[in-house]
Amino acid sequence: MAAISRRLCVAALMCFSSSAIAQEWPVYGGDPGNSRYSTLRQINRANVTGLQVAWTYHMGDISDGSKYPVRSTFETTPLVVDGVMYVTTPFSRVIALDPETGKELWSFDPKIDMETPRNLFISRGAAYWTDGKKKRILLGTLDGRLVSIDTWTGKPDNSFGLGGFVDMHAAVAEQYRNREYGMTSPPAVYKNVIICGSLTADATPQGPLGDVRGYDARTGKLLWTFHVVPHPGEFGNDTWEGDSWKGRGAINAWSILAVDTERGIVFLPLTSPSTDHYGGDRKGAGLFGDCLTALDAETGKRLWHFQTVHHDLWDYDIPAPPNLVTVTRDGKDVPAVAQVTKTGFTFLFDRVTGKRLFDIVEKPVAASEIPGEQAWPTQPIPVKPPPYARQRMTRDELTDVTPESRSYCAKLLENAVLGDLYTPIGLKPTVLFPGTNGGANWGGASWDPETHTLYVNSMDVGMLFHMVKRPAGSQIPYRPADSGTLSGRFWDQNQYPCQKPPWGFLTAINLDTGEFRWRSVLGVIDDLVARGVPPTGAPNIGGSIVTAGGLVFIGATNDSRFRAFDKDTGKELWMTKLPASGHATPMTFMGRKGRQYVVIAAGGGNKYNKTYSDSLVAFSLP
Repeated sequence: MAAISRRLCVAALMCFSSSAIAQEWPVYGGDPGNSRYSTLRQINRANVTGLQVAWTYHMGDISDGSKYPVRSTFETTPLVVDGVMYVTTPFSRVIALDPETGKELWSFDPKIDMETPRNLFISRGAAYWTDGKKKRILLGTLDGRLVSIDTWTGKPDNSFGLGGFVDMHAAVAEQYRNREYGMTSPPAVYKNVIICGSLTADATPQGPLGDVRGYDARTGKLLWTFHVVPHPGEFGNDTWEGDSWKGRGAINAWSILAVDTERGIVFLPLTSPSTDHYGGDRKGAGLFGDCLTALDAETGKRLWHFQTVHHDLWDYDIPAPPNLVTVTRDGKDVPAVAQVTKTGFTFLFDRVTGKRLFDIVEKPVAASEIPGEQAWPTQPIPVKPPPYARQRMTRDELTDVTPESRSYCAKLLENAVLGDLYTPIGLKPTVLFPGTNGGANWGGASWDPETHTLYVNSMDVGMLFHMVKRPAGSQIPYRPADSGTLSGRFWDQNQYPCQKPPWGFLTAINLDTGEFRWRSVLGVIDDLVARGVPPTGAPNIGGSIVTAGGLVFIGATNDSRFRAFDKDTGKELWMTKLPASGHATPMTFMGRKGRQYVVIAAGGGNKYNKTYSDSLVAFSLP
């Protein structure tokens, strides 16, 4: 009876008029092109200060590393489709909620192995597919399965794969089942094709492979495979010296894909080859490493690509979803794709042809001192827009927020080399900006089609590594080592970055002109504010959304705040405290009763703090 009751409840909610879908949030990025823009304006500049908590749902999946060997982070962006909200949890569960009350309708548990070593327990969301009759939630699990779930019942669709599941290890990770392979971000959907990237282990040169694949939405049948490391006879294979392409791991799309549904193009943000700090065994530019790559969404055929980092030695993979935008050139609208990066650069291309919409120059960079390494002699630098993240520091920029922090960081800096962007990590401790988390990260950017403005949050946390020899007989001779820091990040014992603040920004970029509209410091460190230090900005993981109500909503910061900024001026209009830091991207929708809600996952944890929560928090006006 309980199951029947749940189905009736779901059915009642799904009878919500299809005309309201445009006011829902049916795709991770709000739309397939990842604009993260909403036409809703009920919540606006004039009344945003009146926002209150409408409901809080506790999903229950938390790991602080005490019970399970892996910690968790709650990074989901919920979907709202046909009046039902779908949420994924760090343990790869899917939960259906009434979006106006937070009441649970059903939940599905794929039962991942909780004892397997991983980077984090994590899931950023799911995808929705329908052919007009069937309605399915598509979930990629942390252990490498793709599952199709019936939205009415919350059960796997038996006509999909084997009992509703497809094992994604086939042909790419079958022989690496003892290594990390799975999905942490939602798949992309184009017509009846489900397009999947993956998270892969990258600590050894070979496997798992990062190939991107398309599956039939009804049956789970594999439709196409794009080799991210080209095989002999394929375009780009000659960018790998000798046989170094064979079995090469990573170059995966672990972040979110974007789809131009009108033109049938899927855009892949691809990552660095393995291993990501030593490339002496993979000499060459190494396509399609660190490439924004456009494919035919139905066939997987490459249309064009651009490599943002040649022969990556810094773990500067593309972490952020591409944004499909429209810019004005010579009085005409041009369909474009913008790609923000860890390095602080924004690349802009004609999305059909791959033509550069701002000039990009190949700048000579330093050679590597590591024996056997052959750093690429140039790197691509866009002339516009300017970088939104710090790319170097000088010794006179050493932090002075507290005497203790200055003393700690000065000691780290004593024997260190201060590198420029793309200085290869050497045998001495090397300080580089941005660090391995950026710059921008998977939170990426949001796009306002009204003003042609891209909003990107970033942090300025450097890295401090040096290269050390591996034991004799190792596959590769060198590896990076922390140089007396926590996790290789250039910060003190309290995780205060070692250079003078600001440490975090929200930047508005006019993509018509390539100029900044404004920059606002993003985030605070409460302990420093208590000592009289002005707001410094804070490390941040997660992204923003922008609305027709004139607002940019963002959590992300490591200070347990959720904020709204004026999209035209960058002024902070509203701020509230969350149960924990909202390391996620929010979403917004209009409820059945005509009320707009803004929702964010507040899970804390991640690698930036020790406060954990399982709270999904919805806000609305009274």
